[in-house]
Amino acid sequence: MEHRWYAIQTTSGHENKVRNLIQRKIDADGKAPEERAIRQALVPTQEVVELKNGKKVAVERKIYPGYVLVEMVMNQDTIHVINGIQGVIKFVGHERFPMPLRPDEVNRLLGVAEEAEQAPKEEIPFLVGQAVQITEGPFTDFNGTVEEVIADKGKVRVSVSLFGRPTSVELDYLQLKGY
Repeated sequence: MEHRWYAIQTTSGHENKVRNLIQRKIDADGKAPEERAIRQALVPTQEVVELKNGKKVAVERKIYPGYVLVEMVMNQDTIHVINGIQGVIKFVGHERFPMPLRPDEVNRLLGVAEEAEQAPKEEIPFLVGQAVQITEGPFTDFNGTVEEVIADKGKVRVSVSLFGRPTSVELDYLQLKGY
């Protein structure tokens, strides 16, 4: 019995429900974990920082909306069990044959899940060349243009006109508002 990872397409927005239904089937199996044909199901997520009401908030976002990953032994019984779960559309693969995920894909996905637990990624809503207004700090109400987005620091370098000369200023992205 070789357990491999497979991707299952689900009804959008029902990924967690499908994962929970699969988990119930696993728990109801009654076998020891190493003897189970279906071992586990997961919805790959990543924690990102978003701006809500002027505050940084960490939220969990699905990496692949509409998909659930399942570790299982592929046979007629397991295919039947998974396809019989409400919200499951189909296995991902060629025609009617489910294709297992490559080990490097699985390691990358599981690695992403582990990284997400360490530090949330900030999503900066500005692009290079975008016109912005500074809303906080010593340059409040100055207008400028985004020169560089420094995502790992949560900073944005903005060019503003200071005494008639373009001056580069590094600001936290929360101090800016786009046009």
